[in-house]
Amino acid sequence: MDDSARDGRDGDGTVTVPERLHGYPGVAFGGYVAGLLAGRSTAQDVRVDFRRPVPTGTSLRLSPAADGGAALTDGDLLLAGASPAGPAEPPVPAAPTWEQASAAAEAYRAAPPDGTVDCFGCGLDRTPATGLRLHCGRVPGSAVVAAAWTPAAELAGPDGMLAPELVWGALDCPGNAAGRLLDGRPAGAVTAALHARLLRPVPVGVGLVSYAWLLTSSGRKYTAGTALATASGELCAVAEALWVQPRTAA
Repeated sequence: MDDSARDGRDGDGTVTVPERLHGYPGVAFGGYVAGLLAGRSTAQDVRVDFRRPVPTGTSLRLSPAADGGAALTDGDLLLAGASPAGPAEPPVPAAPTWEQASAAAEAYRAAPPDGTVDCFGCGLDRTPATGLRLHCGRVPGSAVVAAAWTPAAELAGPDGMLAPELVWGALDCPGNAAGRLLDGRPAGAVTAALHARLLRPVPVGVGLVSYAWLLTSSGRKYTAGTALATASGELCAVAEALWVQPRTAA
């Protein structure tokens, strides 16, 4: 995946997210969009809030904000904004082992929940070069979902590491899996906010464990903690996400 296809930046202060980088059809993958906004922020720690769905295939304005954050707009419409925040420090449980995460991912792939879609983050038909393949299944005897994951070389940035916007992406879909598998949520929830902290560069071509757990649940909303760790359990990134179930969903 070349740079322009991976990050969508047009080089003139605008971005166009390719359709293959979608979450739901026609809607840009939230974690990836959050990572783009974080990359334009001058703050070390930011929270990204989504105001409206971000379309794919549309030239959008990505600009810095006066508070050190960033804004993504479509004409006069604010789609998403990044604002300075304290460090994302949800209480983080110990990472599942590589073997536990591998078994959980295999169980998910064998019996995925109803309503799965061709998402860049968790789509079942994605290849290692065309998606993140974060198939988080429930880890037996625990309150977490997890997937063993080896990022493909095609996902690397110029420095040979996983591009930061894709690290943010890896902190997105596991929160949806937590809601579905740990809280009985139906399909269709969307990321309303993502507050992440990247702790160290993330290599490609080596085994990682992506996992998530519930923090709160009330009405149509829930929050989840997510984390990315090495196969030996060293944390690479952590996040707290707010998910919202649309009123029209079953």
